[in-house]
Amino acid sequence: MSEATTPDHLELIARCKQIGPREAAELLARETPAEAADILGHLLPTEAQAILKAAEPAQRAAILSAASPERVKQWALDLQYPADSIGRLMEHPIAVFRPEQTVGEVTEELRELVKRAFITYGWVVDPAGLLIGVITMRDLLFSDKSARLDAIMLRTIFSLRATMPLLDAMKATLDRHYPVYPVVDDAGKLVGLVRGQQMFEQQAVELSAQAGSMVGVTKEERLTTPWPRALLFRHPWLQLNLLTAFIAAFVVGLFEHTLAQIVLLAVFLPVLAGQSGNTGCQALAVTLRGMTLGEFGPGSFFKALRKEAILGFGNGAMVGVSAGLGMFIYATLQKNPNAAMLAFVTWLAMVLACVISGISGVVVPTTLKKLGADPATASSIFLTTATDVVSMGAFLGLATLLLL
Repeated sequence: MSEATTPDHLELIARCKQIGPREAAELLARETPAEAADILGHLLPTEAQAILKAAEPAQRAAILSAASPERVKQWALDLQYPADSIGRLMEHPIAVFRPEQTVGEVTEELRELVKRAFITYGWVVDPAGLLIGVITMRDLLFSDKSARLDAIMLRTIFSLRATMPLLDAMKATLDRHYPVYPVVDDAGKLVGLVRGQQMFEQQAVELSAQAGSMVGVTKEERLTTPWPRALLFRHPWLQLNLLTAFIAAFVVGLFEHTLAQIVLLAVFLPVLAGQSGNTGCQALAVTLRGMTLGEFGPGSFFKALRKEAILGFGNGAMVGVSAGLGMFIYATLQKNPNAAMLAFVTWLAMVLACVISGISGVVVPTTLKKLGADPATASSIFLTTATDVVSMGAFLGLATLLLL
């Protein structure tokens, strides 16, 4: 039994999965390098790599020195592949055999291999390293010891490319449910293994982090993150939010003379901004979900724009009736002679605001993605600016045009 399987270290393993990489590195600093390496060996390769990157250089060097060469290679694998690829999750292949080996020879090798790793399948490669077959434990158990692997191996192999995006890999494996998948390079050479559980766990982390990313909360921040570090994570986005709020305030300032003459318009500004903001957030949530699930293919952008524009018009028209009625009643109580026109302005502004907000909910994340940024990162901050500017600008602009 390794040290990491003792109760104390099992608790540390669970703890490292729950907290951020920096906090995990600080936690492991209390352990010996060998213990830390053993604990990291029980995490996903991407989790271990993130913790090592967050550790102090001396601590990282000590852990790598204490780890086995296989572990060091496994933790370094993700450096070769894109951030969202299968290569970031794969382990180094074990139980790799030649086609001319016999069942008896392979069985003896497996007796030693299973002492240090959990093995589900055996992988058969040719002299060039190309994956040509898969061996199941059942075939080894019921085959004659003198039988060669090329006589009993499965030749129809499903494999994943190391450069394949995680989402594409998940789609390809949805109807297979294998515990382990071989990973090959573009030439078909076996370069690693990835477990189905790891893929779905990683995608679950991405989805759970998406809601926080929309408002500037980084993936690294957890419930247990110390407040000084959480402040460092969040504050820059709040400063950006304040800057964008000034843009909306500037737009309102352009119509200061309109507000001075029709003061009751100020009462309905939050109504317009709030409703258009909600419309935009709905569109944003659906767009981000579509991106995460890989539903954004060729031509999807314009389909999404058309759908959100239609939804914005329909919702804006119906909500605008309620808002317009509210404006009419309020203006009548204030004895404003233009109550009917104010109600119409409110309705029309609501329609325009909801249409533009829905479109913005598609444009903002797709634009961020095209610029090479995470489409979920602070999307709602930029969306809020767009919806505030449009709703307030349309409302006050129409009032200026039609009433003054």
